[in-house]
Amino acid sequence: MSATLTWHPTLTLDQRALPQSLETSDAALAARGDAQAFRRLYEENVDRVHALARRMVGYEQAPELTQDVFVRAWQKLHTFRGEARFSTWLHRLAVNLILSKRAAFAIERNRFIGDDEVLERVETRPPGREHHMDFEKAIAQLPNGARMIFVLHDVEGYRHEEIAGLLGVTTGTTKAQLHRARMLLRGHLGA
Repeated sequence: MSATLTWHPTLTLDQRALPQSLETSDAALAARGDAQAFRRLYEENVDRVHALARRMVGYEQAPELTQDVFVRAWQKLHTFRGEARFSTWLHRLAVNLILSKRAAFAIERNRFIGDDEVLERVETRPPGREHHMDFEKAIAQLPNGARMIFVLHDVEGYRHEEIAGLLGVTTGTTKAQLHRARMLLRGHLGA
């Protein structure tokens, strides 16, 4: 198995052979204030962070949360020790930030509509095979708690115990919400 090498004028051959070394090198440079290194890290990771935010809180808040994640990453770069990939560290930072901000979004959203009203507004599948629903759109239509647990468990791969710890609920609650999310998705997608 051969690795594709990308020429980078400031790195040695050994560093060019390991993409993780580039990432770690850029993280170290960015931690010392190198804006170009941080820009490379941003460009490499922005799509994944945005997709995570979009799945966890929806389309409306995703751009703002994505920006918040990278602002926080810039502020916390000095805490990155290089024990894992930068992208792994950033993903964990993003999940934690999104979870902390979701409470504020929920309070704001509850001022306008209740959870039961959300379920009533969800589109149902019309008869016929011509109807097609995007999976992302179906996830976005899930109630907040069910969506959060579905994304963390089925999309991001967290275990129920981890999710329960992150959200401050029991594993029974996470399992019930995951079941609810899957049932709602089956209904939305006609599966």
